[in-house]
Amino acid sequence: MKHLEGVTRPQQYRALTLSTLAFTTCFAVWTIFSIIGIKIKQDLGLNETQFGILVATPILTGSISRIFLGIWTEQFGGRRVFSVLMLVTAACVFLLSYVESYAMFLVAALGVGLAGGSFIVGIAYTSYWFEKEKQGTALGIFGAGNAGAAVTNFAAPFLLLALGWEQTAVVYAIVLAAVAVGFWVFASEDPLTRARRGQGGKPTSAREQLEPLKHLQVWRFALYYFFVFGAFVALASYLPRYYVGAYDVSIAVAGSLAALYTLPASVFRALGGWMSDRYGARAIMYLTFIASLVCLFLLAYPETHYVVEGKEGQIAFSLAMPLWGVVLLTVLLGFFMSLGKAAVYKHIPVYYPENVGSVGGLVGMIGGLGGFFLPIVFGAVLDLTGVWTSSYMVLFVLVAVSLIWMHGAIRRMERARLPELGEERYRYLPEIQDVGDHPAGQKEQAIESSPLRPGRQAEA
Repeated sequence: MKHLEGVTRPQQYRALTLSTLAFTTCFAVWTIFSIIGIKIKQDLGLNETQFGILVATPILTGSISRIFLGIWTEQFGGRRVFSVLMLVTAACVFLLSYVESYAMFLVAALGVGLAGGSFIVGIAYTSYWFEKEKQGTALGIFGAGNAGAAVTNFAAPFLLLALGWEQTAVVYAIVLAAVAVGFWVFASEDPLTRARRGQGGKPTSAREQLEPLKHLQVWRFALYYFFVFGAFVALASYLPRYYVGAYDVSIAVAGSLAALYTLPASVFRALGGWMSDRYGARAIMYLTFIASLVCLFLLAYPETHYVVEGKEGQIAFSLAMPLWGVVLLTVLLGFFMSLGKAAVYKHIPVYYPENVGSVGGLVGMIGGLGGFFLPIVFGAVLDLTGVWTSSYMVLFVLVAVSLIWMHGAIRRMERARLPELGEERYRYLPEIQDVGDHPAGQKEQAIESSPLRPGRQAEA
């Protein structure tokens, strides 16, 4: 990584700090409808499906925009793209305070959703500042900016009660604009973009950047992210409404309880990055999916009444998850999802080091679309079934499919690369294997299987 020559640790840490702060602010803006949307729902008399669409609309823009924002970041540099993106989004959030009809709310929400595209800009910008062996930890710390959702869930209810939803939007717009100016003033151009400009090189064309997207492996990573990130965004937006409807709590209490989910689902992403560097991203993905299945099974079980025949007659009893149980399980679910978010993005700079923006943009886009479609699905399924826990049933199926596909793909890769290993399968993971650890005669094969050769990983 010649572009890192001369880059000091303080420079790396400053870039990481500024990008994380900017992303945290953007994420807080991106999820603003999770709180003000409840008041808008009451004012406009929306049903559950309409509310789900309103909450999900910003997620749509934030997701789709990631693919071209990733390309622009590689072409023009993260400092420039990040600053402009935040300023444009701040203007859209400010204009939100003047909207009155449901149709115009949806249009305004599309502009607010641009804040979600900041993720891929920050991923590319941050990854170019760090060595490969430290990228997982650095990206995990950056990804902890998801805590912006917790900031909104904690702070927005009080702003809403004190100022009304219109002035809450104005406050968010002012803060975002201030962060944009600060980022432009204090951030430096990433070393890769600086080196390319210094050598007079031309940016990689969009067609070349999109070339890796033909690999099935990229789309598999996107499915993982559809759950660990898309479902996180969906639940961050949906949980306040869930708590208000299912447990009849106030908006302030619902926001605080939802923040208990979003906080660990954000801050422990840094731990997930470190664990992915240390133990391998695959191992962390297995942990994420299996633990999530357990949590979602318990959350999905609806309140049920039973009557059994006892020796002295019928015995009636019921099973229902208390509020404290739901909160505890969602906190655990958020923790494991945070590990998975870091693990997914640990793969990308390792397998596609020259296409972090485009590949990361696609993965982020698909993952973000989960945050768009899932709230709509949650609302529609709730309208159809009347069962509050139906949202967790949807997520349980999604995780089960992801786990099965991941395990099947890994087993196929292992059999294709090193069939002579037999049952010794989990030690030889691409994220942690060392060519020097292979017995004689296997070294050349290990080199060909190295994750630094993304073309060889297309079947994965």
